[in-house]
Amino acid sequence: MQFNNLLLHIDQGVGVITINRPKKLNALNKETIQELHDAVKSLNASKDIRVIIITGSGEKAFVAGADISEFSDFSVQQAAQLAREGQNILFDFIDQLSTPVIAAVNGFALGGGLELAMAAHFRVASANARMGLPEVSLGVIPGYGGTQRLAQLIGKGRALEMITTAQMIDALKAERWGLVNAVIPQDELLSYCLSLAEKIKRNSPLAIAAAIRAVNANYQEGVQGYDVEISEFAKCFGTDDFSEGTSAFLEKRKAKF
Repeated sequence: MQFNNLLLHIDQGVGVITINRPKKLNALNKETIQELHDAVKSLNASKDIRVIIITGSGEKAFVAGADISEFSDFSVQQAAQLAREGQNILFDFIDQLSTPVIAAVNGFALGGGLELAMAAHFRVASANARMGLPEVSLGVIPGYGGTQRLAQLIGKGRALEMITTAQMIDALKAERWGLVNAVIPQDELLSYCLSLAEKIKRNSPLAIAAAIRAVNANYQEGVQGYDVEISEFAKCFGTDDFSEGTSAFLEKRKAKF
């Protein structure tokens, strides 16, 4: 699969997607959003891929926002379509993916870039990372799920502070607020994320997918998360992974999923 704006590296069950638009600080345009969808969809469909890592090229930016030049003259109707299609194609798609996605935030994650990071299942930031949703300074609001996911991750008050001030926060504050899981030196970021991927790979991919669905259920309107948990828990008992995992435990050996 060939991409104009991405680099894709696959090694030992881990797919690393690097957004590669360094002159634009890896800003998201329509083509890049579609390519990210295609890359993530392809990796998720492969039984050999157990974890996906998304990062940006260079040391300055993960993704420094959306490519404003593409939509600066949009009408209300075009803007609604832009947000809806973007959420469906990429942001909600990643959020609901059965393969765990780690965002390796290696610098600025602003606007659509932070929204992309928040769509991942969790985030690790480099020490120089800075994050923000500056859309109100342009007379608009986040449109790729930012108002919802930021509040879910750090709480309503802090989310509204970040959004209404349009100010960036540094990596350490992002960690204190629960926006990122860890802060790592720039040159160790990818290796740290790969070490997390190795830990994930030891476990049942079917159980991990079930856990993602159960956790996500808590944030879906009209869905009773506890009921989803019970259902997903029960379904695990009918899988080969459950048979292998329990057999390995009883036989005091490592499971082979």
